[in-house]
Amino acid sequence: MHIEPGIVDGTKIVLSYATAAAAGGYATKLAADTIREQGAVSFAIRAAVTTALVFCFFEMLPHFSVGVSEVHFIFGSTLFLIFGAAPAAVGLALGLFLQGMFFVPSDLPQYGMNVTTLLVPLFAIGALADRVIARDTAYVDLKYRQALSLSTAYQAGIVAWVAFWAIYGRGLGADNLSSIATFAGSYAMVIVVEPLVDLGVLALAKSMRGVFGGGFVTPRLHHAA
Repeated sequence: MHIEPGIVDGTKIVLSYATAAAAGGYATKLAADTIREQGAVSFAIRAAVTTALVFCFFEMLPHFSVGVSEVHFIFGSTLFLIFGAAPAAVGLALGLFLQGMFFVPSDLPQYGMNVTTLLVPLFAIGALADRVIARDTAYVDLKYRQALSLSTAYQAGIVAWVAFWAIYGRGLGADNLSSIATFAGSYAMVIVVEPLVDLGVLALAKSMRGVFGGGFVTPRLHHAA
């Protein structure tokens, strides 16, 4: 989901600053709510862990350029289910920033687009979770179809934002649309893999309740809402 340099440039890139600021503002609200409800220490620990994980996902896991962007295993729904929306949002934003700072400085001008592409779908699956997961169901008890719906929604959101930025920057030409379609098709692999990872991690969390507990995970992981 790293938008290729040059896709959006000139004055058009100002829009990405606005969308990133809006996403950051909502993430700040979520963070404040989480700190008030669960404590600053718990939030800080989870945010630090998600930041480290996201950084590792981007740098260590397989990724490749396809069309207008790059295909990455991001595990946004996994981070949401284990750590909660606010820590996941902070981790995605900081992990992406650190990766750009230390390894791919050429991605920094696209940071606003890339962070928007990561965060807005995360917020969307937070709303979706409230609809598809009953309040008396802990996340460790999710079924495959529920994990699939969250992961698919997250990845579909990423594809939609990448398509938006590409069309916004380059228009509706045949070559551009073909590049977008190629990128979207490549993400099918991610949609297949990530729900299985979600269920595997949740099963591990369920079997290791004493380890995956306390302030290190979201309370909803083991408890009903």
